[in-house]
Amino acid sequence: MTDIQTDAVTDTAADSEPALRFADFGLSPEILRALADQGYQHPTPIQAAAIPVVLQGRDVMGAAQTGTGKTAGFSLPIIQLLLANASNSASPARHPVRALILTPTRELADQVAENVKAYCRHTPLRSTVVFGGMDMAPQTAALRAGVEIVIATPGRLLDHVQQKTLNLSQTQILVMDEADRMLDMGFLPDLQRIINLLPKKRQNLMFSATFSGEIKKLASSFLDNPVTIEVARSNQTADRVTQVVYKVDNDDAKRDIVAHLIRGRQLKQVLVFSNTKIGASRLARELEKGGVKASAIHGDKSQSERMAALDAFKSGEIDVLVATDVAARGLDISDLPCVINYDLPYNAEDYVHRIGRTGRAGASGDAISLYSDKDERLLLDIEKLIKHKFVPAELVGYTPPSERSERRPRREPEAQSQSQLQPGSAAVPGASERPARTPRPPREDSSRSEAPRTDASRPPFQRREKVDPWFSKPYEPSVSAQNEAAAVPGAAPASGKSKPRVAALLGGMPKR
Repeated sequence: MTDIQTDAVTDTAADSEPALRFADFGLSPEILRALADQGYQHPTPIQAAAIPVVLQGRDVMGAAQTGTGKTAGFSLPIIQLLLANASNSASPARHPVRALILTPTRELADQVAENVKAYCRHTPLRSTVVFGGMDMAPQTAALRAGVEIVIATPGRLLDHVQQKTLNLSQTQILVMDEADRMLDMGFLPDLQRIINLLPKKRQNLMFSATFSGEIKKLASSFLDNPVTIEVARSNQTADRVTQVVYKVDNDDAKRDIVAHLIRGRQLKQVLVFSNTKIGASRLARELEKGGVKASAIHGDKSQSERMAALDAFKSGEIDVLVATDVAARGLDISDLPCVINYDLPYNAEDYVHRIGRTGRAGASGDAISLYSDKDERLLLDIEKLIKHKFVPAELVGYTPPSERSERRPRREPEAQSQSQLQPGSAAVPGASERPARTPRPPREDSSRSEAPRTDASRPPFQRREKVDPWFSKPYEPSVSAQNEAAAVPGAAPASGKSKPRVAALLGGMPKR
């Protein structure tokens, strides 16, 4: 692999000009009108650094904190570049796929599609989203009608290519959102197949909150002389997010502590992360039993169930959403005050994405993490990544269940004795002061005072079988047999034993 020279563009919130507006980038009036509808006037640092570079047609490798507006950082300049070939014609041939945006999860694909659709509202450009877990018929109808921008997950995109409902031969721009996950070994074979379907000459954009050294080396094979844009320090968490860790004795106490934190702080919108699907479902059920409105989303849920739970959480119908890392990337939930790490992530970079769900767009938020002795290594990896040392905080007002049972008042002996009285009986004064009865000695029975019989004195058991006396009698020939023997001349007198008779066919019967 040859070394690729990159131009580093570094921008921070302190260096960005407050007076900078979206209109200063030369965006079309239709795009500016859509931004005004969304209430956006000033770009974020990543947007201010990325939009001019993307408009120049350069490959970009952008890294910024989660929640700083990376989606608008690449979607706005893409829409501006595609407006040159926009058409109002109803013919699908006039609306080929010119931009492809790949995301690692379905939720992130749906989120990016909503933003792109909002930015294209006043333009002739069309966009659609395709991902697994949903019926392919509506997606196929949208693709055959013609779209310029496609947001997709790799698996479902290849399904449409195999069904010949999608043609990528005219794609000009490829975007990999959350690129560190997209270039993971699990996605690499699908990505290679998709890249082979694209034209050789195209613009490549990669955006993510984290970039490791291995990911940068792997990305160099897809990018052509990219411009690296890093806003703030790599793998840095938001300054407005307060990070707190609590140490627990064991995993069984975690569920009780989560419920205590939610009730004690009266939190109404909490995103709780679990490492396992079964753990997420179990925690949601336990919170429901405790009177907390909760739901869970993970890979075993259907896409419709996940979208319904996410919409209910955004609308405030449920207070707690328990999720695996499938929901950690790209979700934009407004006014999310708190994120709880029920389990510390196995990958330290996922910690940055998890707590990035709160404190977005300049707001403040809390990130609470629970860990036990077996999670010490995971906590050290997180501290090494974000360059921050955690000090376990004290959980105020929490009483473990074991101590609660010990503090319960015990019934007095008098109360127990009174409750054991038979119905209709009266309590005797001073009964509780009587001394305890001494156990009565065992009664001696003279009839049983003799020594027990041992096995040696007991005769052995003999089994008696019933025998028919007829079988014990000696054999006596019948009268007919004696007469036949006497009738034969020279025959010997009948004895106790008779000669067995032979069948006639063998010549055994004597002639009469």
